[in-house]
Amino acid sequence: MRPFLPSRAKMLAALSAGLLLASLTACATSQRGQGGGNGDTLVFGAAGAPKMFDPVFTDEGESFRPIRQMYETLITYKPGTAELTPGLATAWQNSADGKTWTFTIRDGVKFHDGTPVDGAAVCANFDRWYNMPGAAAQSQMIYYGDIFEGFAHNQGDAGGQPLYQSCEAPDAHTAVLKLNRPKGALPAAFGLTSLSISSPTALKKYNADAVTQSGDSFSYGEYATAHPTGTGPFKFEAYDKANNTITMVRNDDYWGEKAKVARLIFKIIPDENARKQELRAGTIDGYDYPSPADLASLRKDGFQVLARKPFNLLYLGINQKNNPALRDIRVRQALAYGVNREALVRNKFPEGGVVASQFMPEAMAGWTKDVQQYPYDPAKAKALLAEAGASNLTLTFYYPTEVTRPYMPNPTDIFAVIAEDLRQIGVTVNPVPKPWNSGYKDDVQKLGKHDIHLLGWTGDYNDAGNFVGTFFGRQKPEFGVNDPAMFDELTKADGTLDPAGHTAAYQQANRDLMAKFLPSVPLASAPAFIVVRDNVHGLIPSPLTYEVFGPVSKGAAE
Repeated sequence: MRPFLPSRAKMLAALSAGLLLASLTACATSQRGQGGGNGDTLVFGAAGAPKMFDPVFTDEGESFRPIRQMYETLITYKPGTAELTPGLATAWQNSADGKTWTFTIRDGVKFHDGTPVDGAAVCANFDRWYNMPGAAAQSQMIYYGDIFEGFAHNQGDAGGQPLYQSCEAPDAHTAVLKLNRPKGALPAAFGLTSLSISSPTALKKYNADAVTQSGDSFSYGEYATAHPTGTGPFKFEAYDKANNTITMVRNDDYWGEKAKVARLIFKIIPDENARKQELRAGTIDGYDYPSPADLASLRKDGFQVLARKPFNLLYLGINQKNNPALRDIRVRQALAYGVNREALVRNKFPEGGVVASQFMPEAMAGWTKDVQQYPYDPAKAKALLAEAGASNLTLTFYYPTEVTRPYMPNPTDIFAVIAEDLRQIGVTVNPVPKPWNSGYKDDVQKLGKHDIHLLGWTGDYNDAGNFVGTFFGRQKPEFGVNDPAMFDELTKADGTLDPAGHTAAYQQANRDLMAKFLPSVPLASAPAFIVVRDNVHGLIPSPLTYEVFGPVSKGAAE
């Protein structure tokens, strides 16, 4: 909604109207140039609240955004790409059998508490993750569990032999990681934000491993909530929940180029329209996930609209555990044929959005053209339901509120479109809307309370396993799948180290996922956008949503 301006007919005189209009225009221009705070403070509008600030317990973007400013990983990604580049490690090398990784640790780096980053500190982090006590804590380590496939005691029911064996520091500048078997996702996965390196001193001092569960909710130690301690260009100052702000200050002891602004504030504004109004009012300098319908007007008004390349996927998730009808592939195929994905993308996604034919974006190695297609065909959907004896199917449909994701620009609108499509093929939908970080993700991903749901993924690194392996690994309550053949095929692809063979194995896995298994329905991939004022410089949009704000400055409008 645009700000209200009185009509000229109500002005006292035409001359006065012209003078007033000129004044308002000058004011608006000044606001666009000035933004939130002064030139030494950058205020950015975030779409949701963080879960907390301990990287290893985090699995979603609104927590990763502030964490990426405060922490660093051994390997990271070149700005604006998914290409690997040195982080806290200046070099890395793996053995011929893929079971040993040797990292050369950057010299002279200190954690925010002044303690040194060395081989021993790196190994302390790997040992901490592997030996994490308690089922509650292990259940929150989603990314670590996906990559390292278990813990020392597997209290979180990870099952199987863990990937991790040991970590040794022969000297201050070296860390040697030993694995029980090779992993195709490495080294790319070493750049995961969840595998950021924390200060061992601070972890111990602030009781970092104290994770407890009460019903469906979790609580964390002081480290995660008030004392996050990494090596990044910004240091944590405060999380003011009353005012919905996360404040960080420049790390003047940073090993690399110092942050351009002295203070960085993430202001949590869940409503997209409210974010837009705050940008126009001059109280923030930019925000994430502008509405697709607003892109043209934002550009016209002089704001910078920055596009991330599509590296994501939205899917209609299906939980086979709760509803026996969903274990029949004919029912799952009916859902695929019954959703008009072309119309959904055309009407609800931004420019550049495409219908997804499989469970990864086209830019990913492993994507293939020759997969089974499911064009919109409501008659065929009804016939499949009848054949499966499920013509009167009723489904509990979960969808998130209070969030916007790169792959899901407006969850409520997307839900409404899909729910109506399903109604047209005779499916009764029981809607369950839930806040993203206050029930939705736990209900869907950890507790599996739903029949179907909306969720998606923005790639964390450039490996096909980061999509299909993350989605459809063993013991995922989100999907409730128990299919050893599917699990074995994905495990084999993940363990194929030869790059060409790795790609070919995932191409075959994609064919089989769409034809033989169809555990869910891929819906769409789309670019995501960031909008900033004309005096904000140096923000590089990332396909991984891995934006770092250290190089970002505020100055005169260009």
